[in-house]
Amino acid sequence: MIAVEMKPLRWRRGRWFWSRQRIVAVFSYRYDAHLVSDLIANLDPVVDGWIAFDDRAAAEVFSSEPQRRHALLCAAYEAGADWILAMDPDERLETAAADRIGQLTSGSRRNAWGFRLREMYTPASYRVDGVWGQKMQHRLFPACRPDLHRSQGLHGAWFPEDLRFKLRDSGLNLYHLKMIEPKRRAARRDLYNHLDPDRRLQQIGYDYLADESEAVLEVIPAGRDYFPAHTDDGGLRMADVSADRQG
Repeated sequence: MIAVEMKPLRWRRGRWFWSRQRIVAVFSYRYDAHLVSDLIANLDPVVDGWIAFDDRAAAEVFSSEPQRRHALLCAAYEAGADWILAMDPDERLETAAADRIGQLTSGSRRNAWGFRLREMYTPASYRVDGVWGQKMQHRLFPACRPDLHRSQGLHGAWFPEDLRFKLRDSGLNLYHLKMIEPKRRAARRDLYNHLDPDRRLQQIGYDYLADESEAVLEVIPAGRDYFPAHTDDGGLRMADVSADRQG
């Protein structure tokens, strides 16, 4: 089931002028439904509305991520989105995004804006060693006609790669809260190993997700925090496939 909520379109300061580009957030939820209210609070100063896919009624353990994404992107286009911001319930943008979003969306509509993906190991610190400090996700991109979308697999881009958007760095942080709980790190490893056992979709595999050796953490710098503050509940927030792994 898809839910749509739109707010009055706002003016935002761009680089040299004011702009009224409609920015719509899209996300789906199932095991992490209880995180949605904080996600919406985080995005409220940034977007002009949001579209959510409620996946809790799915009969299968793992519903199709490409199908959910396609449904969300079609709904955003039909709702009049100029730009789409793709999120997950366990992600938060740094607060500076509210002031910068007008600059990002007032320029070329050939840009797809990337955010530094910060894997949080505590509510206030993230991991920066090795691959952890290099992660970037391009989540802010122009809306396009539904017929241009191509089915993407696990880990695929949200937007059609054949549109050849210019991948840009927004300079902003995107905080991912799932890794805070240690048992969730192992469960995430098991889940991806279950979904992609031959590593066809990610060459480095997924065992690194639960490898904490030589971990280096960095505290969120002053002025780059996120809202609202997060208190981790210790829940799993995903399907448990540990029985399959043990068998």
